[in-house]
Amino acid sequence: MAYLQKEIALKTKLTILLFLLSVSVFSQAVRKYSNEFMNIGVDAAALGMSNAVTAYSADVNSGYWNPAGLVHLEDKQLALMHSSYFESIANYDYIGFAMPIDDRSALGISLIRFAVDDILNTTQLIDDEGNINYDRISLFSTADYGVTFSYARKLPLDGLNYGINAKVIRRVIGDFASSWGFGLDAAIQFETRDEWKFGIMARDITTTFNTWSINEEAFQTIQDAVEGQNQELPETTEITIPKVQFGVAKKFIIRHDYSLLAEVDLNIRFEENNDIISTSFASINPALGLEFGYIDMIYLRTGVGNFQNELQLDDQERVSFQPSIGVGFKYKGIQVDYAFTDIGDQSIALYSNVFSLKIDFSIFR
Repeated sequence: MAYLQKEIALKTKLTILLFLLSVSVFSQAVRKYSNEFMNIGVDAAALGMSNAVTAYSADVNSGYWNPAGLVHLEDKQLALMHSSYFESIANYDYIGFAMPIDDRSALGISLIRFAVDDILNTTQLIDDEGNINYDRISLFSTADYGVTFSYARKLPLDGLNYGINAKVIRRVIGDFASSWGFGLDAAIQFETRDEWKFGIMARDITTTFNTWSINEEAFQTIQDAVEGQNQELPETTEITIPKVQFGVAKKFIIRHDYSLLAEVDLNIRFEENNDIISTSFASINPALGLEFGYIDMIYLRTGVGNFQNELQLDDQERVSFQPSIGVGFKYKGIQVDYAFTDIGDQSIALYSNVFSLKIDFSIFR
């Protein structure tokens, strides 16, 4: 029994220590990587093409990839997506809705949730006398929410459209801490007469600002539960720096029944990091996506992106990348898509299965 008590006490302390570390990390005064859950992506069709859809996106999911693409909607559309990460420890869910307002403009709204649920809170497991009481264990969730409101409109120049997003971010870590954040995106799409498509998506153009509220009583509780911990409360603000995505796409029709969509995107961050192209001013990460279609019903997709320069133990550098594949089926106004994508790179076996559904309300006419 004494051994069990020591083991549980050790696990409790480790759990609390990890929480303390996470709080210290997420609440630094200026974060370049805050709200990273908003960069994962939505729609299995896009994920199967390594997210290279900035220029060609033209459905309800454009609210995420490039809101200017919403002007191509002919009727209301609804999209749903689910995927699990880290061996189903974390769940990522998305729902989007969009509709045309008139023949020149459209509106959209979407919700993203990335969460780890049912985490054991063992801070009260052992009382002041060293006794274990399992009834004192509770559950909590750490969840990130992103709500996006989108507007798109055609410009007087034929083929040129613009779109904007207003984002509200809500992040919650049980009763310990929570935050609110706000940000804006801006985007354009342009299509030439020979059907070449170009797109630019500027995320967090005003910098997305997050303000955290820390429960001081709960924070003190977890510090008291770990011997030697006496950390000050972390800073309570975050700023997400802007990012830009630039894409070029073209769809080729082969013998009427077959099609090939190809897009190349450049993902630009204004910082120096491990991207394959990196300077003190900005870093550039390319992505390539391909979609093979048959009679506009069956689709095969593949893509490669997230190229990184990795330093090995022998001080040699090598380039890693993230591959992905996917399939899709569309019948009338219903489309079902699946993607098999590596969330890290080709050397790490952390592949995720992503499923999405899209419904065009024209089927109800």
